[in-house]
Amino acid sequence: MYKEEKPKIDGMEGACRATGIPSIEKSKKEAHLKSVPNPEVSEKAKRRCYTAAYKLRILELADQYTEPGELGALLRREGLYHSNLNTWRHQRSQGILNGLKPKKRGRKELKRGPNEKEIARLRKENERLAKELKKAELIIDVQKKTSELLGITLQSRDEGEKS
Repeated sequence: MYKEEKPKIDGMEGACRATGIPSIEKSKKEAHLKSVPNPEVSEKAKRRCYTAAYKLRILELADQYTEPGELGALLRREGLYHSNLNTWRHQRSQGILNGLKPKKRGRKELKRGPNEKEIARLRKENERLAKELKKAELIIDVQKKTSELLGITLQSRDEGEKS
């Protein structure tokens, strides 16, 4: 029932010489075919980006066509899919004008008020002054401790102002 396949010997399929050695021409062709890269492989496709004017123009053209096959011809000519038209029509009917413009990718900018720069500057200055205050308090504590060790009495600010 089943056909028995003959065992294949590398390079022996097809026409062979009477000696059983494959022809030189065939082996050269095979070597050439192995060295040539596949022309079907293309580079990574880039994402297409459509302007709002282009989308509106295509929608106007698509709405004008009434005969069978005209819309398909338009889509083939422009390289579009019917889903593109559906999406753009939905956006147009919703009045989403921003939907017809390409969206900017990445993080969105924060909307800042007119005083935001001043507030940011003041916060930064406040942090800097707080660090300086901590340093000054640390130095004063060290001075107090060294004066206690040496037995030197320091005048407080209130006493110094009275004299």
